[in-house]
Amino acid sequence: MTSGTQNILIVEDDQQTRDLIARYLRDQKFSVDTVANGKEMDRFLSRNRADLIVLDLMLPGEDGLSLCRRVRMESMTPIIILTAKGEDLDRILGLEMGADDYLPKPFNPRELLARINAVLRRHMSGLAAGSTATRLKFEGWTIDLRLRDLRNPEGAQVPLTSAEFDLLQAFCERAGRILARDNLLSMTRGRPGGSFGRSIDVLVSRLRRKLDRTEGTSMIRTVRTGGYVFTPVVEEA
Repeated sequence: MTSGTQNILIVEDDQQTRDLIARYLRDQKFSVDTVANGKEMDRFLSRNRADLIVLDLMLPGEDGLSLCRRVRMESMTPIIILTAKGEDLDRILGLEMGADDYLPKPFNPRELLARINAVLRRHMSGLAAGSTATRLKFEGWTIDLRLRDLRNPEGAQVPLTSAEFDLLQAFCERAGRILARDNLLSMTRGRPGGSFGRSIDVLVSRLRRKLDRTEGTSMIRTVRTGGYVFTPVVEEA
């Protein structure tokens, strides 16, 4: 791996697809490694760093959903999942497992590149943060917008994917306001409309599980036909 070069790991069992993605990304000056299944992925990650994983869901042996869940339990490495066309349920499950984005097959390599760059920008903005952090607090929680760090009322760090953090930041900066799904999409993924609207619902569900401590109550209230509103009072920390 070249120093300073971002490394992409492709987990894809179809050799033609795997080689096509690898060749295109190398032409875009990425360092690229490829594996065909979960065992090869584990072997690679035990010895090497990946800055982002492109993960196919339909794999022999352990499937992509299981691999996504395992990776997310151990690290915050960004993950983009590849799904067969029309597999809406698998896309939603992938997001629930912690994936940062998804792309249905067949796809244009240029769109994959755009999504890789967008996810990496979100992820790297936290790594490049300086010491003059902007911090907000709500109901005992603290969010550091520069370090992209969330702490619960006990001071413990709560892991968030880059997409989850972007969504929480959008809520905190606009607390008390009704935010439509399309607006939230433009603040996070930047792709309004269609089936992508369900991805915001999935992200909201994931945030609720991490933030809400009392059954039957939620900091994120659903507004019928309108979107969502973040109910806590948010102040500078």
